[in-house]
Amino acid sequence: MSSRGKRYEEPKLNLKKVFAVILAIVVFVMFIIMIKGVLFKGNEKGKITSKDYAVIFQDNKWGVIDSNGNIVIDPSYEEMITIPNSKNDVFLCIYDVNYQTGEYQTKVLNSKNEEIFQQYEQIEAISNKDDNHNIWYEDNVLKIKKDGKYGIITLNGKELTPCQYDEITAIEGVKGILKITKEGKTGIINNEAKEIVTAQYAEITNLGKDSKEGFIVKAEDGKYGVVDYSNQTILETKYDEIQKVYANDMYVVKQAGKQILIKKDGTEVLNSGFDEIKEILKNLDNGIIYIKNGKYGVMKTTGEVTIAPDYEELKEAKSGLLIAKQGGKYGVIDMQKSIKIEPIYRTLSYHEKADLYLAEKEDYQNDIIDNTFAIRESGILIDIDDEKGYLEMKQAEEYKYYNFKFEEKAITEIKTSNTLFKSKKDGKYGFVDKDGKVIVDYQYDDVTEQNNYGYAGIKKDGKWGSINNKGEVVQVPTYDLEDYLKIDFIGRWHLGKDINMNYYNQL
Repeated sequence: MSSRGKRYEEPKLNLKKVFAVILAIVVFVMFIIMIKGVLFKGNEKGKITSKDYAVIFQDNKWGVIDSNGNIVIDPSYEEMITIPNSKNDVFLCIYDVNYQTGEYQTKVLNSKNEEIFQQYEQIEAISNKDDNHNIWYEDNVLKIKKDGKYGIITLNGKELTPCQYDEITAIEGVKGILKITKEGKTGIINNEAKEIVTAQYAEITNLGKDSKEGFIVKAEDGKYGVVDYSNQTILETKYDEIQKVYANDMYVVKQAGKQILIKKDGTEVLNSGFDEIKEILKNLDNGIIYIKNGKYGVMKTTGEVTIAPDYEELKEAKSGLLIAKQGGKYGVIDMQKSIKIEPIYRTLSYHEKADLYLAEKEDYQNDIIDNTFAIRESGILIDIDDEKGYLEMKQAEEYKYYNFKFEEKAITEIKTSNTLFKSKKDGKYGFVDKDGKVIVDYQYDDVTEQNNYGYAGIKKDGKWGSINNKGEVVQVPTYDLEDYLKIDFIGRWHLGKDINMNYYNQL
């Protein structure tokens, strides 16, 4: 069933990067049962397959391929197809867009090119943004519309809440939390439709980056307060404004145009000596980071200044240590202003899980600095993987891997699911297996490691192509990709030039 509605309020070409999933259809033949999949229930006609899916762009039209590079949905749509979850064959299509009225038609397809979820007037992915304004989607629910009201369903079609809300939107930057509006009142549900904050407020936004940190709420009279994840009132709705600055059961509020640091019981702690409070430090004895006359300093909650406002920027790394900017460069100081890392870097950040500092120099080379402030590795930081606990760096034209203890690891210890590993000999690249046996001869000018789809890029005479996980050439090197930021293939399809859009095309 087609439906009409207003266009998404986001760029025309949007997409969350897609990956894959596993399901099947149960087929009974006489007394033999062969599991090929699991049938959808109710009105669902599709299946979740064992393929990964990606959006493609060809001849100015959009379609879908699987992880083998096979076309699943022909590139025939004017608007980019949305795949909200990397593991489900649920493809949201927009067509017949009227750019004058902003109306469009929608439908949802599965990997058999069947239209599913036809009982609803409209179905949308629930879009969100990160701090860099990159768009992503709630990956396990869809917003549905029926009789002018909204609800949510799972990607398998299970209705989690009936169509009873005037609107459902994401809270920017927070995953798994949805803002609902009903009869002019706003509340919060999670992506399982559990009520988190009762719909009784004029407006709600997040206090921090995690939903567990609570929410800033606005009452009908325009006053603000704070409620927690359990719908309990933390601060009464009596403040002119509440800043997204809090820690140690303290909050920064605004009254009569002036910032005030208060306890959660409303008691004032600090109300003068600063133009703006930027951060409450982890160790409350250290107080706050504040701005005075455009410069940053540190002040105790008693009002005693411990670091004069002489810095262009201050940000807490961990308790007792601050990332400081002076002369346009970043370093690290302690609470006594002793320099721990010289201010020589164009950027500097603290990685909490690894307990190390990632510093970038003017030539875009990186220094990796440990918790004793010693430079442990230098080169170009390619990747840092929290889950597997490793750093990937390019050093002297070689790619090396280190765990968070700075022990060098072989790629076979890191990329354990790969079947091929790039290898260099006499200035040429080839591929070996995990035992070091040559699978692809040393004949290429450059190559990439095998990606999650099993493909690797190969470069010869200035052109790129691809091989599969057996080392067989899938795409002869004919693509000119010198202007591309990332080399990545699915079969003969290559990642588009704008990597933030995460689509593949053929050149």
